[in-house]
Amino acid sequence: MKSPRVSGLRMVLAMVMLTASICGAAAQENSQAKSQGGTEPVWPTRGWQTSSPEEQGMDSADLAKLVAYGTGRSFDSLLIARRGKIVLDTYYAPYSAEIPHIINSSTKAVIGTLAAMAMKDGLLDSTDHPMLDFFADRSLANVDDRRQAITVQHLLDMTSGIDWREPTDGRPVTFFEMERSRDWTRFILDRPMSNTPGDIFNYNSGNPQLLSAILTKLTGMSAEDYAKAKLFGPLGITNWKWRKDPQGISTGGNGLALLPRDMAKIGYLYLRNGQWEGKTLVPPAFVERSSRATINMNLKFEPAFRYSNYFWALPNRNVYMAVGYHCQVIMVFPALDIVAVTTTRDFYPFGVVTDYIAGAVKSDTALPPSPEGATLLASAVREVSTEKPSDVGVAPETAAAISGKVYTFPGNGLGLKSLSLTLTGSQPRIDVEFFDRDPTAPSRKVGGPIGLDGRYQKGDTTPAGVSAAKGSWSNDHTFVLNRMILGAGFSEQKYTLSFDDEKLNVRGLDWNGREVSVDGGSWRKS
Repeated sequence: MKSPRVSGLRMVLAMVMLTASICGAAAQENSQAKSQGGTEPVWPTRGWQTSSPEEQGMDSADLAKLVAYGTGRSFDSLLIARRGKIVLDTYYAPYSAEIPHIINSSTKAVIGTLAAMAMKDGLLDSTDHPMLDFFADRSLANVDDRRQAITVQHLLDMTSGIDWREPTDGRPVTFFEMERSRDWTRFILDRPMSNTPGDIFNYNSGNPQLLSAILTKLTGMSAEDYAKAKLFGPLGITNWKWRKDPQGISTGGNGLALLPRDMAKIGYLYLRNGQWEGKTLVPPAFVERSSRATINMNLKFEPAFRYSNYFWALPNRNVYMAVGYHCQVIMVFPALDIVAVTTTRDFYPFGVVTDYIAGAVKSDTALPPSPEGATLLASAVREVSTEKPSDVGVAPETAAAISGKVYTFPGNGLGLKSLSLTLTGSQPRIDVEFFDRDPTAPSRKVGGPIGLDGRYQKGDTTPAGVSAAKGSWSNDHTFVLNRMILGAGFSEQKYTLSFDDEKLNVRGLDWNGREVSVDGGSWRKS
């Protein structure tokens, strides 16, 4: 699968650092990857089997509450599998199951997994191998004893000591600087050192980017192509997107998009101790280290957080996970034989969600059928997966007057270059053109149908996801436009469009949450 470079998506994918949540770790005790109860595991390579929650010892009514909770937390999807069978798989409209979802910093866990596979394949001798050995062909600045001491394991544990500002609860300053550079690998390697490797945890998306570059050197192919052959292929993953840096190296800190069901396969590989259909894909020792993470993340909001191999862990909650910005999460509950996946457009307290999941487990054996619980769960899923229409009403005369006109704008904080609406006839439509954040890059055009009945209509597929739009008239001269990129992991964008003869004023929020107002003029399409 080809992965187009995503230039305009830098901000969406940029926020790689995470907010936190909880992740805990209990190791898989059964080295033969037996499922709970000693039975042979179910393998979802060709598709997941499904089950009622009760058949897997879980309570449907409790899961219905979790589905409802996701509505208030801007969930896009929620999946829970126990003993290898999906007991809950729901998608919050307008997002839908066939759209790959950007997983942001959960990409790091995939890069770490590929490094472990390279070690199993004999391409990497040890995670204790010095990092600089892989870049001996480069002339580097700031080489000292501390930089020479960096190992692959330091990259995996975020303890490289490279000077980097990317706090989990703040602006990723250095990450943005890297993305603006023409050579990401050189940018990282030339950064000064701030600590001795191994001393201090410091969240740094440069570490997995270096590891992706190392994988390219070791395998002779991109991390994406190596994943296709060694990871995605065996797991039956066929639909994904992956960004590349300016040198064509697969992005290591973010940039991968997967279907939620395929995200769950990554978690299931770890739940089964690196085994898949009788073969060892990931060394069990690597899985063990991930699940029993010991690196203190020094997070004030949750001192118990630990880290290793690009996984977050909270041992006291018996769960560890890959975590991406805006809660793109793959959770592994070894003791409960559960994998869970969330994709969302906002943050949530992971303790709440993990408690919902663990609390829904009532037994290690099947429970009696619960018709009442099944009804509650089905109703909750139906509620979140269906958009409700609203009255269209009578369009004002302005709708005909502005339809087909193209409004253009000078440079502005909304990035808006031009906008055209067709709000009459049987096929309402919107076409938008955005300036790229990189002034040397071309502008980006996105178009498609627009819903006028309160429901989103899906439009063009972009590198970030699927565009969708809806809108309504708030008065005779003001149209409220809502846009989303489905699968991008960001909330809808709301614009207030005020028409005045040939002029259009647009108000909305920029990427920093500040309100921006911009004025444009019109011309009519020929």
